[in-house]
Amino acid sequence: MHHLDVEGWSQGASPLHRRDARSKLAALAAFLIAVSTTPIHISPTHGDAARIPAAYLGYAALLIFAAAASHVPLAGLARRAALVLPFSATLALLTWWSGDGARALAIAEKSFLSGCAALLLIATTPLAQLLAALERLHIPRMLILVTQFVYRYLFVISEQAQHMRLAALSRASSGAPAARRFQAAAGALSVLFARSWERADGIYRAMLARGFSGRFAASVRPHFHMADYGFLAVSVAAPIAIRLAA
Repeated sequence: MHHLDVEGWSQGASPLHRRDARSKLAALAAFLIAVSTTPIHISPTHGDAARIPAAYLGYAALLIFAAAASHVPLAGLARRAALVLPFSATLALLTWWSGDGARALAIAEKSFLSGCAALLLIATTPLAQLLAALERLHIPRMLILVTQFVYRYLFVISEQAQHMRLAALSRASSGAPAARRFQAAAGALSVLFARSWERADGIYRAMLARGFSGRFAASVRPHFHMADYGFLAVSVAAPIAIRLAA
């Protein structure tokens, strides 16, 4: 239930939590652009080889500082951000086998740093504020609506998965062959999605019965303050400075 932990983190009262969601979105965009455009080729000169790792250390230092300022557990943040690594591991391994170890390591580092930054935004911004900021930035309404439904139905899938896990544990046999356990797991996965679809359809029908018209009413209206402008300037300038120094 990792998403429940992140939801709890987003209800904090740190200075970073109080910043406008639009400023944090801009800071995330600047950070991701800086990380993604940082050179990953190491030139023959020793100077360049020393500067490139330092850039990633600088990005990591920014994230550590932001996590400490927002009172988000750094270890928990890193564990959840590491979930993005399997998606980039295939490309990194192929690059490693081709003989470019520096590029493979940089792919993994960039994926992990980007995951930490995105997760830190979610961990310091309640979903209502984040979606309100996206709407004020004129993001397509359909994309915002899909995001809202995906987030809400994660709880439905998690609840169904927990119920099925408890039922499976109560009937589990430790001496069952591996093939049979794999077959049971595959069947349980299909049942999970079938039950989640049925539950989600019931929730959607209940929403329609209560007057849902295809748009969630905004519960918050964000306002920019001087502290938000200051945060925006610093959080955008810091990764750009690290990128230019790389």
